[in-house]
Amino acid sequence: MKVTTDACLFGAWVAKHVKEKSINSTPLRILDVGAGTGLLSLMMTQQVNCNIDALEIDEPAFGQMTQNFQSSPWHDQLHPVHHDVRTFAFEKKYDVILSNPPFYQDELKSTSSVKNKAHHDESLLVEDVLGIIRKNLSDSGSFYLLFPFKRIGQFQKHARKNELEITHEVLIRQTPSHSPFRVFFAGRIKMNKDLAPVKEELIIRDEKDQYTGEFIKYLRSYYLYL
Repeated sequence: MKVTTDACLFGAWVAKHVKEKSINSTPLRILDVGAGTGLLSLMMTQQVNCNIDALEIDEPAFGQMTQNFQSSPWHDQLHPVHHDVRTFAFEKKYDVILSNPPFYQDELKSTSSVKNKAHHDESLLVEDVLGIIRKNLSDSGSFYLLFPFKRIGQFQKHARKNELEITHEVLIRQTPSHSPFRVFFAGRIKMNKDLAPVKEELIIRDEKDQYTGEFIKYLRSYYLYL
């Protein structure tokens, strides 16, 4: 599957967020749900002291992820797992759980079953992802998810149902004149029923179709030409 700009921005945002919160020298235990070819895990290990379990159900994607991990300088920290996250027997709690899950719903599908599994939530529903987080996140841990903006209400509904609270909500726009098309969520197990999330916006390109200063700040460590 191709690397998308919004996934790269999400990975950089999560890595920065986790790095700023991390005050312990002990490596963080991180779970990457539906890891694909390993993009998010690779971005995390470049910035954060961690060990990552990266679960992926699709065999070709898992093979590519394994190759990507083995070719990287951080291969000792990265653990690819070929399994359905819904039936995997977890043996530990995680400090961080992150995911860019399949998120298209009730939309025109590809003729490729592989692409449908990766892009559509027929194999992994919103409630599945949030249930996995609630069950496997440590009491002091944080989760990070990327979703389409148009499904923000559905996400919030299932987050409440699983007793998860949203601490940060970042709307992503292609340009200042575009409506939001993605949203980044950070959260934790519910602690305060009256918590209002920190709300922000990130814009990818300016009016001149150039990357914005904020986008460059996040991606400079990853994009060779910025």
